[in-house]
Amino acid sequence: MFAWASVLNAVMAFGMETTFFRYLNKYPDNKAKVYNNAFASVLFITILFLVLTLPFTGHIASFIKVGEASSHSDFERFIVYFIGILVIDAWCVIPFAKLRAENRPGRYGFIKFVNVLIFIALNLTFIWVLPYWIRHQLPGTAWINSWYVKGWVGYVFLSNLISSALTLLLLLPEFIKVRLKLDWRMLGEMFTYSWPVLIANLSFIINENLDKILLGQLPPQNISDHQVGIYGACAKISLFLSIFIQAFRLGAEPFFFSHAKNKNAGQTYARIMDYFVIVICVIFVGLIANIEILKYFIQNKSYWVGLPVVPPLVFGYVSLGVYMNLSVWYKLSDQTKYGLYISGVGAILTIVINVLFIPKYSYMASAWASLIAYATMMVLSYVWGQKNYPIPYDLKKNLAYIVSSIVIVYISFYVFNRNIFVGDALLAIFILAALYFEFNNLKAIFSRK
Repeated sequence: MFAWASVLNAVMAFGMETTFFRYLNKYPDNKAKVYNNAFASVLFITILFLVLTLPFTGHIASFIKVGEASSHSDFERFIVYFIGILVIDAWCVIPFAKLRAENRPGRYGFIKFVNVLIFIALNLTFIWVLPYWIRHQLPGTAWINSWYVKGWVGYVFLSNLISSALTLLLLLPEFIKVRLKLDWRMLGEMFTYSWPVLIANLSFIINENLDKILLGQLPPQNISDHQVGIYGACAKISLFLSIFIQAFRLGAEPFFFSHAKNKNAGQTYARIMDYFVIVICVIFVGLIANIEILKYFIQNKSYWVGLPVVPPLVFGYVSLGVYMNLSVWYKLSDQTKYGLYISGVGAILTIVINVLFIPKYSYMASAWASLIAYATMMVLSYVWGQKNYPIPYDLKKNLAYIVSSIVIVYISFYVFNRNIFVGDALLAIFILAALYFEFNNLKAIFSRK
């Protein structure tokens, strides 16, 4: 369900988040018009989405249902919950982008934190508090028993819907600033810029989620749920790096656009890339070196058999992080068609590798498909970027750190069989080597401050 939701989230946002930042940079004196146009675009798409989905929830449930754990009626109810989640989250995209563009990270972070806090609190209430309440016959038990179904997975989705609705309420001050008075010429330009971004984002979401969908469909029905469970559980470890990359993107994207007109913008982007590569390589090595500890985040010990998917998945995110940095060239030069081409290649690789190899290699095929797709996107973006919008990246140094991290991970995971002491010793050596080689650059940076 969440995999499908991620795909549809990209469709309804229509690439307008990136477009919003670009057009704020292009039209600094017409920020209100840019905001109105971007929000109106998303609003129109969500209304169209509601028209095309709400009357057909039963058919949609039949199409995406996986396994026999939930009934068709439950799945249909899940569809309704997710339609609500998707629409509300789409409405919040541009207001959140506005907070980022206005350098208001405190309010942005507070609202996101409240969203997560409410989501977790409701899940704990439905999964733990209410059963405890009923078990001890506390006041109101009869009323709770009249509607509560113990162990119903739909409460997770309902919690998400409620937390999304509360997020929308917290963003009301941004919503009331919207005026549905459109600049049609600017709107046309924004759509021309954004539709390749949409396809690129959609391709990225396919890369990120299609493996889980296909794992639920291609293996025999009696084992598909278990295969998805193993893969999804082990993939949680790679999310530590994914979260860092997404956090970096949230801050870096508006920064890249706002500094585009500076004379030394290229050197700034290259310097950012240098230290970004070092940090993600350290995280890559650190995660694999300590996988024997991190595996306890996977509560079902029978899923530990899937731990070999973690190194390729994490390196896939290393490639993705570098690609996100490199992608600044086609966004700043208004050549978003290249983002479409690059992500399209990644999506095709993801589909082909998964379809061909999941029946034989199961979730390992999905992990390597992710790595190959993101690594290919990284290389294509660098090659085309240097031809169309050259940025003076230090290719040799960045490659040295990336290759070194791969070698260390191979030694730690495969040669020494995930020995935590060897892994952390290699991690310490890697960090000390990076500090040694970067000492003069870091000294110069901090001395200027």
